[in-house]
Amino acid sequence: MNSKITLIIQREFNQRVRKRSFIISTILMPILMVGIMAVPVLIAMYGSSPSSTREIVVVDSSGVVAPALQSGQGIVFTPTTMPYDSARTAPQYSGAYGFLVVGPQVVENPSELTLYTRESSTLAIESNIREQARQAIYQKRVEQADVPGLDSILQRLQVRTTLTTYLLNAQADGGEAAKESSSAASMVISYAMGFIIYMFIFIYGAAIMQGVIEEKSNRIVEVIVSSVKPFQLMMGKIVGMALVALTQFAIWVVLIGGAMLAIQHFALGSADAMPTELASIVKSLDGMYLLKMTGAFLIFFTGGYLLYASMFAAVGSAVENAQDTQQLQLPITIPLILAIVVMMNVMRDPTSTVAFWFSIIPFTSPIIMIARMPYGVPAWEVALSAALLYATFLLIVSLAAKIYRTGIFMYGKKPTLAEMLRWIRYKG
Repeated sequence: MNSKITLIIQREFNQRVRKRSFIISTILMPILMVGIMAVPVLIAMYGSSPSSTREIVVVDSSGVVAPALQSGQGIVFTPTTMPYDSARTAPQYSGAYGFLVVGPQVVENPSELTLYTRESSTLAIESNIREQARQAIYQKRVEQADVPGLDSILQRLQVRTTLTTYLLNAQADGGEAAKESSSAASMVISYAMGFIIYMFIFIYGAAIMQGVIEEKSNRIVEVIVSSVKPFQLMMGKIVGMALVALTQFAIWVVLIGGAMLAIQHFALGSADAMPTELASIVKSLDGMYLLKMTGAFLIFFTGGYLLYASMFAAVGSAVENAQDTQQLQLPITIPLILAIVVMMNVMRDPTSTVAFWFSIIPFTSPIIMIARMPYGVPAWEVALSAALLYATFLLIVSLAAKIYRTGIFMYGKKPTLAEMLRWIRYKG
């Protein structure tokens, strides 16, 4: 690599990683990500206990529901023989949260359940009452059927299926080996990797654009290009920022991975305590699979970043402030947004025609191909997609360099897309 480009790369990398914003975002993002995943677990563990106990007076004309109601989860059921109108005004029930009125024909008509509350009701309270009443009515109906062992028969008829999925892989001896797989794992990995690429391209592409605008506004770029060519400056900024992005991503992987292992150890206890779905996801992952996904991620992330960063740099060189970038930035952002929209459909059907073509088109392939990878993609499709991506980058960066070469010296006027296309045809 050219020594001048190397110096620019070092300058860009050192300047970025020493910024307070880089250090803060590198630390805060893992905390935020872990918090998003950990908070539901902590709420489930410690947040289910109610802050106060609510009394519900039960007026049961059927004599079926009231005896079966069990107090708990912040609810105390108090049966009464008073009619509802009398109980509502009775002094001993003046502090009651609500009144549950059960009709005399509730066994035949389960809709004869009415809850009156003095405060707004909650979904948890309603679900508790509904489920306990359902069980009481069910037991009464079983008794009325007068069929010996009917309850146990009905219980045996209830079926909850569990589907275990295996992926068949061809072996050298001509046979096939089965490996447990998980569509949930594929979906999680697809979405996570696709969204990370989308996020990093936007964040670091915009950072390059902003950096170019600042250097142009401060006239620093005029000093720099007296020693290096505009193309060398642009490539140095792009590659330097790519190294910053990869460094930050590597730190995030280490921090988030370590935090998730700690959460699993302290919150879940052990692998045996994992939910069935989570255990299936963990079993479906192995070293070779993770290595393949990591390699594919680096290839398509790097290619996608280089492609879009060159366009962001060209836009930054053509304007003097961030407000002027909106119109020029729109053609760049549309393919990225479209890729995120298509990615949701790709995860449902990764072999569809739409999924194939969007994973081949260079402007959407970094996100769509990486979203298809966990479901298994033929090697020739991956190779073709990567080749087209990097070939398109070489073409785009050569065109962007021509815009950059002219744009960094243009002041006092916001260029149109037509003018930027004319800059591409300039010779020199």
